[in-house]
Amino acid sequence: MRAVVVTIFPDLVRGFLDYGLIKRARDNGKLEIDVVDLRDHAHDRHHTVDDAPFGGGGGMVMRPEPLFEAVSAHKREGDRVILLSPQGAPFCHETAKRLAAQPGLVMICGRYEGVDERVRMALVDEEVSIGDYVLMGGELPALVVLEAMARFVPGVLGNEESSGRDSFVRGLLDFPHFTRPQEFHGMRAPEVLVSGDHAAVEKWRRREALRQTLLKRPEILATAELDREDAGILDELRKEKSSPVRADQGGLT
Repeated sequence: MRAVVVTIFPDLVRGFLDYGLIKRARDNGKLEIDVVDLRDHAHDRHHTVDDAPFGGGGGMVMRPEPLFEAVSAHKREGDRVILLSPQGAPFCHETAKRLAAQPGLVMICGRYEGVDERVRMALVDEEVSIGDYVLMGGELPALVVLEAMARFVPGVLGNEESSGRDSFVRGLLDFPHFTRPQEFHGMRAPEVLVSGDHAAVEKWRRREALRQTLLKRPEILATAELDREDAGILDELRKEKSSPVRADQGGLT
């Protein structure tokens, strides 16, 4: 995966990229992520990238000239230009998967009141939002998008099998996880998970994934990949009047 992040706070972005699996993947050549300081493309003595909005009002607007120059300098043929914006389409698992398959991305991190509309009109291929709220800039959304996409790049995760069980992979939330000790503060991990019966473990995990989704995000069941057995389990769970998993209920028994 190859991406370019255009920002006025390059150190903020680089700091995140220098930790964890993303750093290892960059060091191993699995990810190519360049961070571009937008001020390097502003040519007045103060490296100005913003100005007051036409028509008046509070706040500042990011000027078009530095953004046009930065994108022109760093975009390669086939790259898709993404603007991180609260006006964008909601970011989700499928969007991450689709963007990770692109030849390359140029990600624009807005600030202040946003970017000059001509940037959106002439440069941007797609706007992406990570939620219905407003942040101070696009850097954190860009990092969220990068980390979600990176999980689809072969060799990035230490255990490739783990991504196949992530929430939303089959349209469901993840099942509960347990580790040592088996009993903690009076709560005991399910016996089935230490039974050595792999078929029983898989059946328990599927049931609990359905339970978690029904309890926490029932609306996504409408588009989940469900078979006849799943439908039967859901009918049972609905009849149980399920409550969140606790030591004395549901998945901990």
